[in-house]
Amino acid sequence: MSSDVISMFPTLVWRVELDDPVRETIETKSVAALARLRRNLPPLERGEGWQSMQTLHELEDFRELVASARHTAGGILKFLNIGYDAIELTACWATVLARGAAHKLHHHPNNFLSGVYYLRTCAGADTINFHDPRSQTGIIRPPVTALTSANTDQVVLRVHNGTLLVFPSWLEHSVDANAGESERISISFNVMFSSFSERLTRPLWQPSGENHEQR
Repeated sequence: MSSDVISMFPTLVWRVELDDPVRETIETKSVAALARLRRNLPPLERGEGWQSMQTLHELEDFRELVASARHTAGGILKFLNIGYDAIELTACWATVLARGAAHKLHHHPNNFLSGVYYLRTCAGADTINFHDPRSQTGIIRPPVTALTSANTDQVVLRVHNGTLLVFPSWLEHSVDANAGESERISISFNVMFSSFSERLTRPLWQPSGENHEQR
């Protein structure tokens, strides 16, 4: 008897470690820009978080980060054999979590890809959780003897300064409470197809004779 295991409909997350010169440029410019945005705000208290406006991609200080995000997204489209590569960042924003602050479960609707770049991490504030998108798997939860990639409902990825993650916008994710001694700073972004409504929303079927049959 022979058998095999077939993996169907995988959920992909891309992890990129930026080269040191690019990472250092992004860090220098981004940290200074965020400090300017927060200069009139009081320091974050324990358990508090802060998010910037969602238009950081329009600022010169974030040009290198935007270029890295676009380059990575373009490579993903090629990997997926998608025949349309006109894309744009629809939003880009920073999130700062003080000690004890978390980011609840969420996703990014009305986009194709989403990503996050890690500007400042530390021990106890260097992970992100991705959650099983198949809600029906929670109907039955038998006990397991060991957690593996085949039976878990959550994947925890460890990150560090300079890590760039890109994932499907529908994939739910969360961040545990910052257990570190310093602020956790990340910059998130969304990517969508340009001119989506004009170019990509046409029906996938073509009329055949008098009957419009889906193909």
